[in-house]
Amino acid sequence: MTLELREIGAMADIDRTQWNALTGSDYPFLRHEFLEALESSGAATAETGWRPRHLTLWQSERLVGVLPHYDKEHSFGEYIFDWQWADAWERAGGSYYPKQLSAIPFTPCHGPRLCLAAEVEPAEAIARVSEYLERQPPETWHLLFPGEPEAHAWHSAWPDLLERHGMQYHWFNRSYDNFDAFLGKMTSKRRKELRRERRKVAEQGLWMRRLQGSEIGEEDLAAFYRCYQITYLEHGQRGYLNFEFFTRILETMPEALVLIQALHGEQPVAAALCFQGSNTLYGRYWGSEVEADCLHFETCYYQGIEHCVARGLSRFDPGTQGEHKVPRGFEPIATRSLHWIRHPQFRDAVEDFLSRERPMVAERMNEARELLPFKAIEQE
Repeated sequence: MTLELREIGAMADIDRTQWNALTGSDYPFLRHEFLEALESSGAATAETGWRPRHLTLWQSERLVGVLPHYDKEHSFGEYIFDWQWADAWERAGGSYYPKQLSAIPFTPCHGPRLCLAAEVEPAEAIARVSEYLERQPPETWHLLFPGEPEAHAWHSAWPDLLERHGMQYHWFNRSYDNFDAFLGKMTSKRRKELRRERRKVAEQGLWMRRLQGSEIGEEDLAAFYRCYQITYLEHGQRGYLNFEFFTRILETMPEALVLIQALHGEQPVAAALCFQGSNTLYGRYWGSEVEADCLHFETCYYQGIEHCVARGLSRFDPGTQGEHKVPRGFEPIATRSLHWIRHPQFRDAVEDFLSRERPMVAERMNEARELLPFKAIEQE
């Protein structure tokens, strides 16, 4: 049966049950509740430079495919840095913005992007989507942080796409019984340093608490948000997300939330808000109203590792960037983005840029692997 593509201007205009039946609950950021909260809170709207144009595929009146999609007026909140491309093209007389973007706003976590019903062939769906995208006015389209199999499927069905590589640092659970078992795989020097960092937090009069789902109350969320905004304001800006967004996701998808608090007495003074899938913990938002030695490492890394061990989760994605994660047991992994560029000369220039960038990314990954603190490790 022929696939019909329809553009949806807001998540509120599409049935949540139908959308989630395709995306599932394993990857929380593609859930209807998450994307709708971004829009209803005002974080991802035309006014903020994220005009929703979600692409859906239908067989008659049955939804069989979804792809989150936006017209972007800038490159903020993407974490695939293409400012140089935009500057070069506009200096040459072109118009880089608006651009077409298929991504999860403010969320550099690799995972599914195009979700299809079981009977829909990916090549057929991608062909239908690519035909549509090429007819649109913007000169470029970008697919950010797809998983490797999906990236391969897109490139196979649409050879004009350019692939860009990046790097993040993730922790992998190798059937550890507890945190000490994880430390036991490290060199003696690094094991002692991590234990010392954890002791420092307690020596400053701080203790840690992890709350999940319905355990997270409104006061807990308000304390987290206060810390979140304080940390952004220290860098002269406000966070992308407002309090309404966080209250919305606590209301609609509490089972996906894990809140890690640092407390002084009974008062929360720092917090990290994470999301949880069926096998992965995603560290997303952090803030602190105190300066305390090693508190960021404890709240954002070590507590997350302990949670993964306790819950049997296989992977911890603590967020983008940060070479300091490597000596703490986070391993380099490759990320991908795909890019379609209409103008042949501009495409050639970007392709040349990527051909020179890829070996540098590969070299950085190799250097990071050599700095891992483990005595012996089976690489993922």
